[in-house]
Amino acid sequence: MEQILSTTYLWLKAGHIIFVIFWMAGLFMLPRYFVYHQESEPGSAEELRWIDREAKLRKIILTPAMILAWVLGILTATAIGAWGEGWLHAKLLFVLALSGYHGWLVGYAKKLARGERPLTGRKLRLLNEVPGLAIAVIVILVVVKPF
Repeated sequence: MEQILSTTYLWLKAGHIIFVIFWMAGLFMLPRYFVYHQESEPGSAEELRWIDREAKLRKIILTPAMILAWVLGILTATAIGAWGEGWLHAKLLFVLALSGYHGWLVGYAKKLARGERPLTGRKLRLLNEVPGLAIAVIVILVVVKPF
């Protein structure tokens, strides 16, 4: 199995990067959708369109990209034998946090669909910065490998 993984390492790495980009794009888009959704009139046709857009983004892009990023990342780490590396453990901590953020976004979308609007647009705009900060740390960990 390791021989197969090592010969396909570059393909695994490329796939991992591609699906991380898709996942991050979705994590940036969904909170912005929430802002527009909250600014729409409750019960309006516009609100229904935002509910539909949010569901499609989650089901077609966001969740499949997260799953594939995880699978390809695990295979890539296995291919290079990185499981004992400190930088990988730190990266996984941040990826777990992003996965939790993803789950929170899914839950918030369901609240919005039920008509609940617990956060302000300002708070949602601030939350939109979370994936950017996390991905900056992750890239530094992977490229620089500080430990």
